[in-house]
Amino acid sequence: MRVGLVYDLRDDYRGLGLPEEALAEFDSPETIGELSASLTRLGFQVERIGHVRRLAERLVAGERWDLVFNIAEGLRGRAREAQAPALMEAFDQPYTFSDPLTLSVALDKAVAKRLVREAAIPTAPFRLIESDDDAIACDLGFPLFVKPVAEGTGKGCSNASKVHDGEQLRHAARELIARFGQPVIAEPFLPGREFTVGLTGSGREARVIGVLEILLGAGAEAEVYSLDNKEYCESRVSYRLAEDFVARQAGAIALAAYRTLGCRDAGRLDLRCDAEGRPQFLEANPLAGLHPTHSDLPILAAQAGWTYDRLIGDIMQSAMRRYRLAPPEAWRTQAAQ
Repeated sequence: MRVGLVYDLRDDYRGLGLPEEALAEFDSPETIGELSASLTRLGFQVERIGHVRRLAERLVAGERWDLVFNIAEGLRGRAREAQAPALMEAFDQPYTFSDPLTLSVALDKAVAKRLVREAAIPTAPFRLIESDDDAIACDLGFPLFVKPVAEGTGKGCSNASKVHDGEQLRHAARELIARFGQPVIAEPFLPGREFTVGLTGSGREARVIGVLEILLGAGAEAEVYSLDNKEYCESRVSYRLAEDFVARQAGAIALAAYRTLGCRDAGRLDLRCDAEGRPQFLEANPLAGLHPTHSDLPILAAQAGWTYDRLIGDIMQSAMRRYRLAPPEAWRTQAAQ
């Protein structure tokens, strides 16, 4: 089975003069190498395609693959993660992970929270802030946490995101709006435990791999799983597979939100507990990072006893089932052993 690999490399965009923060969601050559190697071990013939413009060129030229493994984040726009899947649907090209609607909804945290809230899934109240007037009108109790509404990987999250009064809120909102060119979302600061939940499968077949608790070390930026803390997680963060009652609650909430948002094949959802210890949905990551030892989903899967190949294999199995594709002979041979 021929599998195309669609992705965004940080090195491909450095020549555009973008700040390093803008490249944070893109992948390293190591990630693409490890992913390609895993797919090859599972019996697939892998072809590296690259970013969405290269994908477009090859689709227009008439090329097709049995399945495309898509982890392209896109460069610009609120719907940037949906660009590659939308293109593939236009050309009737099967691909992994969520469809354009889910990817667009999940990237916009306010839209995702509205849908989750409508489904009666616990999530903190929020306000969307686009101006000083919105900040002044914000009627949520302090402290609040503010972040860009359509970014991932902790971009725009820092100690300055926790604000204690109206003046701090206006200042933080102004800075983030100017820096990212988009509204910010303000929510009550949740002081409790923080979890990220890994899932695989689609619809009713979706299941929780495990619930990972995020524990910030003494050298970490306090109280927030920020971009810097994620980038230097090996020295700043400890991860613990949690299986107590609250963690099981978090897993159930994540599974309900995953299904509500229409996530497919695999993903990772973030939750944090309020002052009463109740888990609240924060956001969904339907295109979770896949570096074997640096990204949260593979870290979580490893702590749950999964090999990297099992994680990638589960993703592929879910996608093949959706498209009714037969696995390669090497896959069937491995499964029989």
